[in-house]
Amino acid sequence: MKEILTGGLPKPGQPFEWGVKSRGIVYTTHGPVLPDGSILQAGIEEQAELTIRNLQAVMEEAGGSLVDVMQVQIFLLDVADMAPVDAVYSRYFKAPFPNRASLVVSGLVAPGMRVEMMVTADLN
Repeated sequence: MKEILTGGLPKPGQPFEWGVKSRGIVYTTHGPVLPDGSILQAGIEEQAELTIRNLQAVMEEAGGSLVDVMQVQIFLLDVADMAPVDAVYSRYFKAPFPNRASLVVSGLVAPGMRVEMMVTADLN
């Protein structure tokens, strides 16, 4: 059975959930989404910060924390954004770090969005 997690965000305008928990595993994907559902129009550091805070909110709703994260996939529009994202990421994730993949893509769905993160966590 799957439990739907929102992290306090409004229902997405597309057919997906902010987070899903099943059998102690959490699957969640986030970007710099504000509480009203709009995208934060700001620099990469601010967008990364909000993205991780949204991930953190889903993890807390699931009964866990960022310590429970096993894998992170980071999608960026510009490889030059990796260093500033790493700086923000390092404030939230500590060693031993989750497994991670970082990808530079040609576009993200929402206008103005420069980062998206997909996370899998184990609460078992």
